[in-house]
Amino acid sequence: MAEQTGSDTGAQPAAEQQKANGYSYYVLGVLVLVYVFNFIDRQILSVLAEDIKADLGIGDAEIGFLYGTAFAVFYAVFGVPLGRFADLWNRRSLISIGLAFWSAMTALSGTARGFLSLSVYRIGVGVGEASASPAAFSMLGDYFPPKMRATAVAIYSSGVYIGSGIGLFLGGIILDGWANLYPEGGAPFGLKGWHVAFFAVGIPGILMAIWVRTLREPTRGAMEGLTTKEHPAPFKEFGKELASVLPPLTVFSLLMQGANAKTMLVNFFLALGVILAATGLTFVIGSPIQWIALAIGIYSVGSWIQGLSIRDHATFRMVYGSPTIAFAMTGFACIAFVTYGVGFWMLPYAIRAHGVEAGEAGMYLGLAAAFGGWTGVTFGGLLSDWLKNLTPRARPLVGFICMALTVPITLFVLRTDNVNYVYAGGFIYNAVSSMWIGSAVALATELVLPRMRATATAFYILMVTFIGLALGPFTMGQISDYYGRNGAEPADALRNGMLYGLLIFGIATVLLILATRSVKEEEESVIERARAAGEEGLPDPA
Repeated sequence: MAEQTGSDTGAQPAAEQQKANGYSYYVLGVLVLVYVFNFIDRQILSVLAEDIKADLGIGDAEIGFLYGTAFAVFYAVFGVPLGRFADLWNRRSLISIGLAFWSAMTALSGTARGFLSLSVYRIGVGVGEASASPAAFSMLGDYFPPKMRATAVAIYSSGVYIGSGIGLFLGGIILDGWANLYPEGGAPFGLKGWHVAFFAVGIPGILMAIWVRTLREPTRGAMEGLTTKEHPAPFKEFGKELASVLPPLTVFSLLMQGANAKTMLVNFFLALGVILAATGLTFVIGSPIQWIALAIGIYSVGSWIQGLSIRDHATFRMVYGSPTIAFAMTGFACIAFVTYGVGFWMLPYAIRAHGVEAGEAGMYLGLAAAFGGWTGVTFGGLLSDWLKNLTPRARPLVGFICMALTVPITLFVLRTDNVNYVYAGGFIYNAVSSMWIGSAVALATELVLPRMRATATAFYILMVTFIGLALGPFTMGQISDYYGRNGAEPADALRNGMLYGLLIFGIATVLLILATRSVKEEEESVIERARAAGEEGLPDPA
């Protein structure tokens, strides 16, 4: 059914939504909890990695694939149409359904007995989690005014680190507790500690979904006085969006939308290009499943973008025709490459390099992730909003600060011989490496119209997911496996993987410099650019 604006959803009149109120903060708190569940289910794999490797007989690259690519590709692919769906339908319902689905997939991961089945469940987690952030970012944009948006988004995004910390802590406790209960094996149904951990964190999320369904849906665009009419057929539109990312329906979707010969030729060469790239990378690097998954994801998203250019040309031009968005989101994604990669491998590194138990490492690094990440992402949002009063280049500037602080603390953590310094350094690392998140999302939403926010943030998620999540943990794991095959000790091999990963900051720096050149002009010309892109119903220029 179409999104309502009456009492069914508790939508508030535009006049009542010009500033944040108590209910705005209540919604923010609930959405933070949703994001906490999102990352508990995602990050727990880090503390379970060593046990899963031993039970399934896989290497670091495969673990990186399970955490990153298997999850990330489908998170990105489904995130695009689900982000678009969030622009059309009831956002709180979308978040609730997605939460129930990904929690069920996490619980089912506890039934996995092989690499393939676990990969399938991780894909399911990615599909479900794709529903949350675009809809949540869009809701927050309608509950908080522009001057508070980066802070609100940063507080929401702190759920990344709270959830990561809880996941590491719980995972370690469950692993050690299960091992103490069944030191000689013989557990019921042959369950291992990592199976039980997936059950323990997945099932509560299904109950949380019921709570989310009680939230009120805000009036879309009320903060700017640009309220949007409800879409008459959101589910029909979503079906079209979904077909546009699922090969081979992508081809038929483009044809049904009236794609011309040039568009279809571009689509053909896109498909050919990703096939050749995946084949070449498999030949040179190996790990065919990694490159096949990435090829599917890139082709699917590329096809969707082609379709968007036909059916909503204004949104296409505002999001994908913006140099600032392109440079900034890719630059922030390169920072995410390190944030995700080092953040995932730090706990296995502590186990290998310092010989600590999973429970101890999970507890201390879990607390470091939770409190350090929350501190950093919240402070980063506040810093970004403060700097925004001084310069229009504030959002990219926070990215530079983040990188400048992340490099030395990472080097310290990976070089110290004292595990207590690793734990303390983990707190500082999570604090400084997370500062960019609020700025990235705020920038994406500030350069488009309110009705386009979820699609713009879906692009942000797309870039961060493909470059940061799909490539960061996998690439560092691949480098680790390479050194391991050539005689390096497991801890040394993993250290090298993380150190080489820092080199991507050079690319990030160039991209964010380019973004600073156009951000002021684009932010000041949102209405004019939208009108030039064909958007109708906009206020007349003064």
